[in-house]
Amino acid sequence: MTLRLHTYWRSSAAWRVRTALALKGLEWEAVARDLRKGGQSAPDYLALNPQALVPALEVEGDVLTQSLAICEYLEERWPEPPLLPADLIERARVRAFALAVACDIHPLQNLKVLRMLRARGLDKAAVDGWAHEVIEGGLAACAKLIEHRTGPYCFGAAVTLADVVLIPQMANARRFGARVDFPRLEAIEAAALAHPAFVAARPEAQVDAD
Repeated sequence: MTLRLHTYWRSSAAWRVRTALALKGLEWEAVARDLRKGGQSAPDYLALNPQALVPALEVEGDVLTQSLAICEYLEERWPEPPLLPADLIERARVRAFALAVACDIHPLQNLKVLRMLRARGLDKAAVDGWAHEVIEGGLAACAKLIEHRTGPYCFGAAVTLADVVLIPQMANARRFGARVDFPRLEAIEAAALAHPAFVAARPEAQVDAD
């Protein structure tokens, strides 16, 4: 079976899926879509994903979109190693943390939104200020959600979907010059980036990196 991932090396959402694929030990084929050059709006890609967003995963004749939906598909089809805890309350907490990043932080500072802000007359300082406020407030809340947790990762000794989503957002924060000095989050990031799956998924390791 061939898994074809439509990806962009610096996309946070695509980065999440690359990490999940690596954690599951799955091989996949990259189809690069350069967001800076409008690759997400190419007719052949719009036929697969009318939202014009990456990633999209082609699997056995079907196309899956939205990074968290793809990660959950991978979790359900290849449950080992698990990205979600067995306990239902813990599973809900992991999902809530992941959604806090994927729904409340990332969409408000992604390339599409920032371009819209610039098109409406905001200068670079105002756009950057918007991104900083969104990222810093969101990461502060995430840090509070897990402040009493122990272990190298967000929810203990094992990597979960929460870590898969957090690590790209920490990189985004640095790219925008936003605060990342949340000790618990920085420690999790350091532990994750020593993990082979996270190393393989990093942007600079991708075939389309420049």
